[in-house]
Amino acid sequence: MGGAGVLLLLLAGAGVGVAWRPPKGKCPLSCSCSKDSALCEGSPDLPESFSPTLLSLSLVRTGVTQLKAGSFLRVPTLHLLLFTSNSFSVIEDDAFAGLSHLQYLFIEDNEIGSISKNALRGLRSLTHLSLANNHLETLPRFLFRGLETLTHVDLRGNPFQCDCRVLWLLQWMATVNASVGTGACAGPAALAHMQLHHLDPKTFKCRAIELSWFQTVGESALGVESFSYQGEPHIVLAQPFAGRCLILTWDYSLQRFRPEEELSAPSVVSCKPLVLGLRLFVLAARLWGGSQLWARPSPGLRLAPMQALAPRRLLRPNDAELLWLDGQPCFVVADASKAGSTTLLCQDGPGFYPRQSLHAWHRDTDAEALELDGRPHLLLASASQRPVLFHWLGGRFERRTDIPEAEDVYATRHFQAGGDVFLCLTRYIGDSMVMRWDGSMFRLLQQLPSRGAHVFQPLLIARDQLAILGSDFAFSQVFRLEPDKGLLEPLQELGPPALVAPRAFAHIIMAGRRFLFAACFKGPTQIYQHHELDLSA
Repeated sequence: MGGAGVLLLLLAGAGVGVAWRPPKGKCPLSCSCSKDSALCEGSPDLPESFSPTLLSLSLVRTGVTQLKAGSFLRVPTLHLLLFTSNSFSVIEDDAFAGLSHLQYLFIEDNEIGSISKNALRGLRSLTHLSLANNHLETLPRFLFRGLETLTHVDLRGNPFQCDCRVLWLLQWMATVNASVGTGACAGPAALAHMQLHHLDPKTFKCRAIELSWFQTVGESALGVESFSYQGEPHIVLAQPFAGRCLILTWDYSLQRFRPEEELSAPSVVSCKPLVLGLRLFVLAARLWGGSQLWARPSPGLRLAPMQALAPRRLLRPNDAELLWLDGQPCFVVADASKAGSTTLLCQDGPGFYPRQSLHAWHRDTDAEALELDGRPHLLLASASQRPVLFHWLGGRFERRTDIPEAEDVYATRHFQAGGDVFLCLTRYIGDSMVMRWDGSMFRLLQQLPSRGAHVFQPLLIARDQLAILGSDFAFSQVFRLEPDKGLLEPLQELGPPALVAPRAFAHIIMAGRRFLFAACFKGPTQIYQHHELDLSA
């Protein structure tokens, strides 16, 4: 066959091939055609002289610019459909609607650069598909959904861009029960000329995350903690200037966070929650003494002051942490005064009482509870010396080691990944550090510039190990741990709105959505929402 406007129709039944050429300047179809086109640009309508039980149809050099929905509704009995050397560049959704008996579809040597994601919908009998030698750089995700009968697919001769857009195709090829010819990549440059079937889907990084602003809580805060009580997630903020611990919950009607309860706590620096069955406790660590334990004995009651905590030892608390020792809940409160001492308080009967004084005279700024080698440990950061690591031995904490090359560390936070334990060390002047436990001590792994930082906090959100480095002088930076490298890599800056002197971060899942709270000392608390982006879609 040759020449523009040739249409070969193989009629059903007799198996006799009939070649037919439309008269020049005339269109034998019931819709408008261009030049000598034998297939309309609208829905085609076969001449009445041809049988509606046509089995095979070949279309060559038709001049059609696109295949629209329902183009073959008048020939539902087709078993074979072939397009060769045509000029159309787009195939719309449901272009082959009604062809439930079609087994062979060959769309080859055309100028197709775009196929709609539902273009092949309804071809439930299709066994052979060829899209070879077109201009396709990618294919829409789920293009082959519902085509369970496929046995042969030919995609060769297309300039595929082997980026995240082909990831779904690689994953589909690994699971489909059909032979697939894919050809080579045209780009990017690093993958040019590589065969698609040689690509490893695991090497594609096609998932991105983003933290976008969601809500502002007006007052400034020094600390933020998440907890679950009676199956409902909550957040508690330590707000020193407002003089309270503010508990927030989710308003399902307004789809926002709202205050649920507040505890009077002037000059509070940390509000640490503890849930024991139906009981809720909140430790309010306050500057200049007066630290208290609040309690809610059962649901439906409000929190009320229960106990003054170690008034002679906790003179200037700076941080409080919850830990479990020998199955018993305890708090450790880091004290930054020269006359006071960091104190371990454990439950004894109805209240919490001092079990041990730690690190006296060292003006501790931060406490971090962690587990190493299957045993409880405690890491204390101080304004006067390197961080000191204690381990739980014989019912008390004993000094184990310190962290070398770690001067002027304001705070420490740990995380676990790949079986290793890591530390994030915050330094206000100099570089903050990431360290890894080697079985006997923490050793330096990575340094990050951090002028003006009071918080370097790791958070596991969804599948991502993040670490947020706050700054008093610049945007706070979010890093993500790259498992292949074992290092933190920059992900994004938080803002706008910019954080003003951030001091703590917390992650909470609410109504199936993930949120990040950023407590700021010189500005309002900001709430961000965590979004996952699929770059392969």
